[in-house]
Amino acid sequence: MDDLVEFLVARIMDDNHAYAYVVGTLGGEALLDSHLPMLDLIEQLANDYKAMDPSDSRSVGLAYALRVLGQSYAEHPVYQEEWRP
Repeated sequence: MDDLVEFLVARIMDDNHAYAYVVGTLGGEALLDSHLPMLDLIEQLANDYKAMDPSDSRSVGLAYALRVLGQSYAEHPVYQEEWRP
């Protein structure tokens, strides 16, 4: 599961860099309908999972949620089929 969390955080960083490029090229208004707030929330979930004790009853549900969110990057060459929920 740690591999999936690292994968998600790396993809979020890639996406944030892409959005920064768009802002630099087209201006801030280009991001009005962007997914940046969602990316921030996913990163927060990943960080919460890393900080959570494995015995915490919420960890199973959070792990499942991260697996579902990870599917949005299923076409990425590093994505592993074992991460599917």
